[in-house]
Amino acid sequence: MKKIKNVEDCFELRLLRKIKPDEEKSRRSLDIAEENLLKTKKLLDLNIAESAIFQAYMVMFHASRALLYKDGVQEKSHFAISIYLKEKYSNSIPLNILNLLDIHRIERHESIYGLEYKPTELDAIKAYEDAKIFLEHIKKIIKSGFGTTKGIGSFTKEDKRWIEGKHYDD
Repeated sequence: MKKIKNVEDCFELRLLRKIKPDEEKSRRSLDIAEENLLKTKKLLDLNIAESAIFQAYMVMFHASRALLYKDGVQEKSHFAISIYLKEKYSNSIPLNILNLLDIHRIERHESIYGLEYKPTELDAIKAYEDAKIFLEHIKKIIKSGFGTTKGIGSFTKEDKRWIEGKHYDD
């Protein structure tokens, strides 16, 4: 199996697909992220750490999807989302914030499938706080205007052609 090193590999392996930019899906993904943030808080209040961690990750996942839909990209892999964001948004979102997605993706995975990891209330509180921070950074970019990406200079000519809607998958 080919090792995934960059966004180009993600597209080649169809872990990411180019689609027409979709403002409605982008906005809906942000709405879902906001709803999940409220659910995370409720789970924390009920002291259900494992579910709160899962829900906090879903905040970050849906916030990330909002950016992808904005750019005309459909994800088929949670891992590929992280690669995309780091490559395309590292000049707009600090790396320590972008890394939160991977940290909590792995934590969510361990929480669901692991035999050793038992999340604590402090783990869940940290996940909630990280999700709030992550969501705020994504919202700033989305609110700066649909169809304008501060990191557009990092896109290849081919990426720009797809983002501009000159060619897209159905």
